[in-house]
Amino acid sequence: MKQKLQARLAQHLTLTPQLQQSIRLLQLSSLELNEEIGRALEENPLLERLDDPLANTTRFQADGSIIRQPVSSGETPYDESAHGSSGEPSDLTAPFENTSGSAEHDHLIWDSAKASDRHPDDERFQPQLEAPPESLKEHLRSQMRLAVRNQRQRALAELIIDALDSNGYLQETLEEMIEWLPAELGIAHKELEETLVCIQGFDPPGVGARNSAECLAIQIRLMQNIPYIVRKQALNIVENHLKLFAQRDFIRLKKALECDDEDLREATEVIRRCNPHPGAAYANDAADVVIPEIVVVKKDGAWHAELNTDAMPKIRINRMYGDVLKSASNKTSLNTRFQEAKWLIRNINQRFETILKVSEAIIERQQNFFSFGATSMRPLVLREIADTLGLHESTISRVTTQKFMLTPLGIFELKYFFGSHIATEGGGEASSTAIREKIKQLIATEDRKKPYSDNKIAQILAREGLVIARRTIAKYRDILKIPPASLRKSL
Repeated sequence: MKQKLQARLAQHLTLTPQLQQSIRLLQLSSLELNEEIGRALEENPLLERLDDPLANTTRFQADGSIIRQPVSSGETPYDESAHGSSGEPSDLTAPFENTSGSAEHDHLIWDSAKASDRHPDDERFQPQLEAPPESLKEHLRSQMRLAVRNQRQRALAELIIDALDSNGYLQETLEEMIEWLPAELGIAHKELEETLVCIQGFDPPGVGARNSAECLAIQIRLMQNIPYIVRKQALNIVENHLKLFAQRDFIRLKKALECDDEDLREATEVIRRCNPHPGAAYANDAADVVIPEIVVVKKDGAWHAELNTDAMPKIRINRMYGDVLKSASNKTSLNTRFQEAKWLIRNINQRFETILKVSEAIIERQQNFFSFGATSMRPLVLREIADTLGLHESTISRVTTQKFMLTPLGIFELKYFFGSHIATEGGGEASSTAIREKIKQLIATEDRKKPYSDNKIAQILAREGLVIARRTIAKYRDILKIPPASLRKSL
């Protein structure tokens, strides 16, 4: 077979780096976007950020007086058109800021040598960092230093405290701890048991327990002003019949305890006052922060979307480097950084514009939700918004993921407003979100002695014209994290 070279002309689609960056920024949450901007600021010297998180913080001087660092105002972005560039759009600040600053402001910012109010070497102006909260083990060690005087017992107490998990439970048995301890120390099981009992008397009550039954029993014994009979019944439940109590099998529980409803109710109230996770209050897990990109407001009797300015990072091209770019003879490296900075700012602008358009389309279709609540949610799918805005469904999916909306009813992810439809007997449609809200309301108003089963909920909804299978009710109840009827029952 003879080999030969042949030239062909063909068309194909290619994702440019700018388009790839635009897609990546679109699917980031607000926190991830700020992290991405932080990396860009470190890599590209032409970029600078105007909304310094530390610029408006409250600080304290050595004498206790309060100082506040105001955010500088009147700053204007670098104007590309004023420096003889290629004539491209001068959207060099993000997002949605006016790029045509006044000459007066330019003079104040760039021509005047204004000294900074903060000096990096002045300790009084350094951020005042909050001390980390006390951990569970630190809290127990501070009590141990006051309660235990014997050095040997202190060492054993340190050993046991280090073996506790974040909830305050002992992760290893005493036998396992003795096995890996050096034999020459001569530590007996009784000695270790006595040290554990000492720790179990520390705050918070229930710490140092080996299982949930022991944790609850420790707390019940430490409770004040509990009648002897009630305390005895509660201890009997947690030590011998905790499984029946967890399953809410009150009939078998009364039979095992040989008591009536009133006695069981009093013992149950005592148990419910206990905390099965005593160490959880000292956990240092930081809560996830939700920053809504959209704020819903009512104007002229209708609901509208507005961008949350606090969630919009403000970055721009550094004026000094822009001047260097204008006068430099070799502009190759600076031009590359300049184009990267422009595309980043432009893509951030486009990200917020797209989020605003999608949010406006959602609010237009869910007006009843904002006026009357979740039960008035109408069915909505991604395809409907995509066809309205002329975008692809994947773009709508990226926009609505981890993007949040502040409404009079609370903060919701944009995906919350989408839900499949269920046909009604009258020929209409109901949103799955509205049905879940109806299920939540039914369970909230049920008789706790006779809670609704999934079949009963399906029958109630059927009388309202919503014919739903029992398994669908169970699925929605699991989504709402509502336990079944057997676990909702109470005396």
